[in-house]
Amino acid sequence: QVQLVESGGGLVQPGGSLRLSCAASGIIFSTYNMKWYRQAPGKQRELVAGITYGGTTNYADSVKGRFTISRDTAKNMVYLQMNSLKPEDTAVYYCNAEHWLSDRSFWGQGTHVTVSS
Repeated sequence: QVQLVESGGGLVQPGGSLRLSCAASGIIFSTYNMKWYRQAPGKQRELVAGITYGGTTNYADSVKGRFTISRDTAKNMVYLQMNSLKPEDTAVYYCNAEHWLSDRSFWGQGTHVTVSS
């Protein structure tokens, strides 16, 4: 059974930091590209950051220079370090695993991030 479990969300003031974690199980982690998406109230889900099975990263323009995605293949974990948070970063953040070759894709349940004073 495949599971992606996000953690680390919460309430933070503007300018603050949070580190999201995603624990993957039931997949051969090293063969999956990992991504973080987010969905704000009333908006479509959007890609925030991705890291390939080989370690190549990409970011949405809105988070470049503030967010960092990383993965620990030994622990089957992917992280999203979020710095200089803004109110517009408020959303539910989802972890996604996408096989590098096939169309197999899995989602976590999401973790809430609220940036507010």
